[in-house]
Amino acid sequence: PMLRPPRLSPRDFARLPGFAFPLLSWSRRQIAFFWDRSGRFELYTLDLASGARRQLTDGEAPRGLRSGFCWTRDDAALIYARDHKGDEQHDLYRLDLASRKVTPLTADPDVQHHAVEVSPDNRFLTINSNREGQLDLYRFDLADHTWTRLAHFNSPCSGGRWSAGGEWVYFQANESPDLRNSDAYRVRADGSHLERIFHVADGAKDYLGRPHPDGLRWAVMSDAEGTSRVGILQRLGGSVRWLGSGKTDEHAAEFSPDGKWLAVLREVDAGVVPLLYDVETGAERPLRVPAGITGSLRFVLDGGKLLFSHASSNRRASLHLYNLSDDSMEVLLPAEYGRMDPALFVAAEHLYYPGHDGARVPALLYVPPEPPPGSSKMPAMILAHGGPTAHWMQGFDPYAQLLVDRGILVLQPNVRGSTGYGAAWRDANLKDWGGNDLEDIASGVEYLRRRCDVDMSRIGIFGGSYGGYLSFMAVVKKPELFKVGIPWVGISDLQQLYAENMEHFRYYFRQQMGDPVADADLWRDRSAITHAEHLRAKLLIGHGINDPRCPISQARRFRDRLLALGRREGRAPEDDFEYHELDMGHGPSGDIEGKIRTYEMVLDFLERRL
Repeated sequence: PMLRPPRLSPRDFARLPGFAFPLLSWSRRQIAFFWDRSGRFELYTLDLASGARRQLTDGEAPRGLRSGFCWTRDDAALIYARDHKGDEQHDLYRLDLASRKVTPLTADPDVQHHAVEVSPDNRFLTINSNREGQLDLYRFDLADHTWTRLAHFNSPCSGGRWSAGGEWVYFQANESPDLRNSDAYRVRADGSHLERIFHVADGAKDYLGRPHPDGLRWAVMSDAEGTSRVGILQRLGGSVRWLGSGKTDEHAAEFSPDGKWLAVLREVDAGVVPLLYDVETGAERPLRVPAGITGSLRFVLDGGKLLFSHASSNRRASLHLYNLSDDSMEVLLPAEYGRMDPALFVAAEHLYYPGHDGARVPALLYVPPEPPPGSSKMPAMILAHGGPTAHWMQGFDPYAQLLVDRGILVLQPNVRGSTGYGAAWRDANLKDWGGNDLEDIASGVEYLRRRCDVDMSRIGIFGGSYGGYLSFMAVVKKPELFKVGIPWVGISDLQQLYAENMEHFRYYFRQQMGDPVADADLWRDRSAITHAEHLRAKLLIGHGINDPRCPISQARRFRDRLLALGRREGRAPEDDFEYHELDMGHGPSGDIEGKIRTYEMVLDFLERRL
């Protein structure tokens, strides 16, 4: 059986312009953002009063976006990170807006630097860097380029916001033996007097957000009660007044300039809803924004408007201003579709299906309007997300749309380990990768079996990163379920992954799967390479040669194991697997040609094999 003739072109898809990381300036009067309108990502600014846009870089910006940027306090310059061909070893550059001159600040090709925030006097930059092993917090002098380490923990440090007067730097870290734990700390700007300033419960993720304009109160978040809940800390070391019901995950954005509102993003059924809390009463004010994914929520100008991005499962991302006086919306950057008709895009349905043990597994479902020609039933692909501490959301997914366009039903399970459904679900696969999360994938196949519109002889699985890990595991531990598998930048050998990785990623792996020595038997059993002889599905393996997160050895070792077992590599119908190495990092990210090649390889493989 063939797939449906396509109406959507992968080349057209890959070339559609998109923006990323919209960031408000300190004056709240302009934003900077990455935009690939020219065919590659460049940095732009947009004046919020006039709407005027300006391109600032011409080839100096990163091709792939794995790190952000920040404004200087006078709004005169941007400091951004750029790596080499996706290797995520970021150096930092200063871009002066008036002259468009780019000046390198660091030259460390084997180190990750992530710019955080410029100090109030414009003299220093806080940086998260692994220049001494762990991802620590540093102060970088923008004049003489000297470094001062402000904090060092066994855990990675994240953040590094300055106090209003520049005396303190606030950040997140963990010194608890419970690796799930995260607390807020502060350190003096010279590296002295480090102290923990916000902690709710051991094992909880407790975050200090942005301060109130009065300088006394703070937005905080904690999942100590089971969901990420937002509150207002009355003063450092003081009590917290919690907001909302605590039934769903919420994340604080910031206070309004007049101090009246706290802007919050609430997760509901894989969507993100914006709302305001009245700071004094705790009353909730919903915002009239369409269903989907709202992000980058910030107050602009005099605080009477909100900046936000928005996308949905069948609409690409756009950037807006929301007028609080009349709930109207203004488009700053519209979604672009080129030659494609947006009416062809299919909306996702959020649902739950029963897991093997009675748990309810959340998922998104994309159903083609009609099956492929000559069949009353559709093939289906299960898409596994990365992370695992991430989840499929009601945003625009080009892979889902390209598959549905060809008559393939798409199921995106938010398996155990996923975020967005509370702390218990997020932590349900700790020390259990390839266990109940894989059973949730298998239960997804069983859900498809109960439908009357799915051809159960044509089921596949596809995922990248941790989704690639589950794709590897699914085809060797549940070989009877899948006709095809596509592990992309995936993980096949946990021990090898740990041995080759950076220390902050090793910390994450220990948090997720325990100790590589004490739990060696578990790590071996939960590695697909251990079970490669059980493979039945036809496999497409793709991997970036510059990938630092899931190194290319993960793909090469699995390929070599298959060859040692007598399996055949090639495109012929009798061959067992196809293997491709690509000149990229952990996925194509902003590389348009890399996206085109990835889309076309996946679709060509499914046309022949599914």
